[in-house]
Formats: sequence, C-alpha cells, structure tokens
Amino acid sequence: MLPTHAIAGLAIAAPLLALVPDHATAALAGGLVGGVLPDLDLYSGHRRTLHYPTGYTLAAAPAVIGAAVLQTPLLVALAFVLLGAALHCRMDRYGGGLELRPWEGTSERAVYDHVRGRWRTPKRWIQYDGSPADVVLMGLVGVPLLAVLDGPFRWVVAVALVTGAAYGLLRRRLATLAPKVFGTVPEPIAAYVPDRYR
Repeated sequence: MLPTHAIAGLAIAAPLLALVPDHATAALAGGLVGGVLPDLDLYSGHRRTLHYPTGYTLAAAPAVIGAAVLQTPLLVALAFVLLGAALHCRMDRYGGGLELRPWEGTSERAVYDHVRGRWRTPKRWIQYDGSPADVVLMGLVGVPLLAVLDGPFRWVVAVALVTGAAYGLLRRRLATLAPKVFGTVPEPIAAYVPDRYR
C-alpha cells in the first residue's frame, strides 16, 4: 500500500542521517518522492504508466555514482528518487496482483516491465496491499523511523502509519464498496474509472 511505499522510501535514505548528515534532507525528500511516484498512475494504467521496474534500477546506478562523486543536493535527491521508485516497483512484484480483490489471486499482473514488454507475475509474499502482513511490515519499518527522524519527515511517517493501519482495517470492505460507489458516477467521469473498480 502507498503508506508502506512512502515509509520504505524514507527508510532507504535514513542511513544518510548518520553517514552524510549534510545531504540527509535531500536524500529523505528524494526517497519519499520516489517511494510514492509510481503510484501516481493509479487511475491511468496503474502499475504500467509510471512503473518501470528495470528502468528505475538502470537509471539509479549512474545517479548514485554521480551523487557519490559530486555530492550535490540535487543529485543526491535524484538518486534517492530513482532508488525509491525502483524499490516501489520491486515491492509491487512481491505483493499481490493488479485486481480489486488480490486475496483471490486471479490476476497474474504485478507490474509491467517496459524493457521486456510484458507483465511480471506477482510473487504474493505479501498477499495484498493492506493485508495484515503489509501493515506489520509498515510498522516494523516505520516505528523505528519515528525515533530517528524529526520535523516534517517524522510527521509523514506518523501519518503514513495511522493511514496504513486504517486502510488495513478497511481494505476488504473497500473492495466491496468500490463497485457500488464507482458504479454511480456520471458518465463523463466513468470513462476514467479503472475497470477493476466497476
């Protein structure tokens, strides 16, 4: 779920607080943006339009090298945007398929690989977004971050933990409610509603 992705993006940047404190803010901002960025395609080709599991990884390598050598805040942020986005795509692959009720296991589409020109299949290690395992993973990563982060990043983690826990409690109910809600939207808007919500 998105809160887990946001927290994971912050987590991969958190070591810079101790290693390179001058660039920690840029890294944290980049990791957060990268962790969230792929899911901006939620209503337009979800897990395909902005999900590039191979592309982000390939782009991250030179960005990380550039950031390590030049050590500019912009390059550090860019490197962590790409690392966060690559991690996001990898996490989607380890989760359930692209479907309204992923616990049913009917979709073999986890994330689209543009380089290979095909959908990667879900591994279902975390059965679905908002599952109890997803909430536990979010907590295991997020709660320790509360101790090391401060300022707005601590607030982001706190909000993500609360939002993620609430989503986890409501996830299965939301899957039942979605077709009812999206089935009543006006026709001009209905064209933008993903098929899985109908």
